[in-house]
Amino acid sequence: MPHPAPGHGRLEDHRFITGQGRYTANLRRPGMAQLVVVRSPHAHADIISVEVDHVRDFAGVLLAMTGTEWTDAGFGDLQNTSQIPSDPPLVRPPRPVIARKRVRHQGEPVAFVVAKTRAMAIDAAEAIKVEYSPLPAVVTPEAALAENATQIWEEAPGNICAIFKAGEWEKAEANIACSTHILEFTCDNHRVSALPLEVRAAIGEYDESTGNFLLTASAQGVHTIKNGLLSVFNIPGDKLHVKAEDVGGGFGAKNFVYPEWAMVLAGAKILGIPVGWVGDRSEDVTSGAHGRAVKTFARLGLDAEGRFTGLTAELTADIGGHLSTGAPGSGTVSVTRSIHGIYDIPAVGMKARAVFTNTAPVDAYRGAGKPEGNYMMERLVDEAARQFGFDPIKLRLKNAIQTFPYKTPLGFEIDTGRFAENILEAVDLADRGGFEERRRQSAAKGKLRGQGFACFLESARGAPSEAAELRFSDDGMFEVRVGTESNGQGHETTFTRLAAERLGISIDEVRYLQADTRETAMGNGHGGARSMHMGGTAIYHSIESALQKGRAVAARLLQSNTETVVFRSGDFIAADGRAVSLFDVASAARQPEFGFESGLDSSWHWDNAPITWPAGCHAAEVEIDPETGVVELLSYKAIDDYGKLLDRQLTEGQVQGGLAQGIGQALREQIVYDQNGQCLTATLMDYAAPYANDLPNLEVHFEASMTEANPLGVKGSGQAGAIAASQTVMNAVADALAYAGVAPIDMPATPEKVWSAIKAAK
Repeated sequence: MPHPAPGHGRLEDHRFITGQGRYTANLRRPGMAQLVVVRSPHAHADIISVEVDHVRDFAGVLLAMTGTEWTDAGFGDLQNTSQIPSDPPLVRPPRPVIARKRVRHQGEPVAFVVAKTRAMAIDAAEAIKVEYSPLPAVVTPEAALAENATQIWEEAPGNICAIFKAGEWEKAEANIACSTHILEFTCDNHRVSALPLEVRAAIGEYDESTGNFLLTASAQGVHTIKNGLLSVFNIPGDKLHVKAEDVGGGFGAKNFVYPEWAMVLAGAKILGIPVGWVGDRSEDVTSGAHGRAVKTFARLGLDAEGRFTGLTAELTADIGGHLSTGAPGSGTVSVTRSIHGIYDIPAVGMKARAVFTNTAPVDAYRGAGKPEGNYMMERLVDEAARQFGFDPIKLRLKNAIQTFPYKTPLGFEIDTGRFAENILEAVDLADRGGFEERRRQSAAKGKLRGQGFACFLESARGAPSEAAELRFSDDGMFEVRVGTESNGQGHETTFTRLAAERLGISIDEVRYLQADTRETAMGNGHGGARSMHMGGTAIYHSIESALQKGRAVAARLLQSNTETVVFRSGDFIAADGRAVSLFDVASAARQPEFGFESGLDSSWHWDNAPITWPAGCHAAEVEIDPETGVVELLSYKAIDDYGKLLDRQLTEGQVQGGLAQGIGQALREQIVYDQNGQCLTATLMDYAAPYANDLPNLEVHFEASMTEANPLGVKGSGQAGAIAASQTVMNAVADALAYAGVAPIDMPATPEKVWSAIKAAK
């Protein structure tokens, strides 16, 4: 990737703002054909017939394929790879690339067409005749769990995919039963779309002479995707190469193996030419993985002074009609790390059910389990304060974890934190003392004003293994190869700068390589706010390994003792001041007499990495027009702890992006299905993502409690905003409504919902 002139801030920006970004949808290969997918209009139906023979004679059509033809060609199904402890065991139905006998959600592929142009492929796809026999659809977990409900999969009785339990349920129940105050609370972390700016796209290529496949995709985890596709084509790992160029956002949804990835590869193999696919926005919404979709019933016990005594939570996770790559982890096991938030609770018990419905699959979306747990906990705290007469800030301070390291009731160790300090600083930052005057001013205008506070605790690490390599290339460049992957966060800048500073060289001498299974030995991509903690640490140790070898080489070149040679500012320096450059040492190290087979090239891999624990306290103020129900977000302020910041500007941008998504979910965004399983929010006319003018200045302040989980002292920041914002905004909405005697509502706080609640209370 080309670098800008020295002195430019972010290395990525120059090509992005000058139109030189390499996005999959814009890539072209010689002779490339275009693929279009035929999708089911039904949420649940038997497939009686699919007629494609007539379209094979259409102008430009090169291939048309049905589900039956897919299996006849020897191609397989997609596989789920999650490891969820479940009793009874996790149910893993097959996920056909192309539906064969039955469809289980609207938008499921039933055929595809490859033609010389996209227009030709669309014409042929629209002419394919599919006869369905519609079946009753169940589109909510409640309907799916009802007695005598339609069964989506025979192997999943009662439509249950998994049952997961954690913690000490009996102890928590006993503690709650003895409590002075008991709060029962239900909340719905409703279904949303990740809605990346760039929709999914892919190009498949096949080399008949070698039997090698190449997939280029708008994707986040190329090694995971590669591993997921091997069984589809029954090939060894060295026969499939997967890579991603620039990726315009992912937020988790591009981590997974999708049917279209397999389709373009199959088309390329059959036709012997490259095959491309670019989804449209509606396809991305109706057939891509959705997020959240977890409803929780919780019970919280408090003693007379407000100390929490016990917490139980029963979660119902909607996972859609098919099991996505990592599902149902985000709605079950992933919640365990943050279900208690920042609070010291003596006993916690959790039960989670993952339920099939006739909707699009649900998988990890920015935060993946942590937003669900934190939202529940922070709404519980605010409601407990309201119902039992406690001050919500004092209640948080009374129960916040104060001593570290702290072992949570579910078995995780939090190494460090500043939870109470975050709360106190957020209170000052938000000017809580002046709020009542601001409320009076709003009331004078006929508006309801509310202020809400909420904390968050994230477990940042994602997959526990990662690797990186440092290579010294023949052209004098120092190559950094890392298994984590950027989809817009600025990794090219941060990782390049990290390497350049540690090696004492210019950033223009560093070549950054990512998202390519041929160029990186392994990698778990992005997800779980893991990149700097996991990938950065791997780079750090790779460099340390290279420098250790370099000292031995430099000592021989300088005729000095290795122990006395130091590395500083790009040079190895002997005790008497004589020096040799890193470049000269790297060149010399390739000579046989030094005994290094690959010179100073080094790699580092770690498994079972510790978790880092970002945390913070956020404050929001809203104003509600009771005549229209419109909620205006007036201010948003945050105090966050991400350990040591390597790039404050990039960190702030990551947090603000997450805040926008969390705010969007709180006030507008929602995937809605009708009773027949038709998605009513499949376009940007219907799916209400926030506009820039909906958001105030998102003011983020950083404080640090230093972690020793990695040598960089960093904690993940990529997901935190999305984990914190929803409950912060909804607590402010609840505060405004309570002032008018209106019961709290669940998100999204749309004008219609807010207006109806106000009218019902009169």
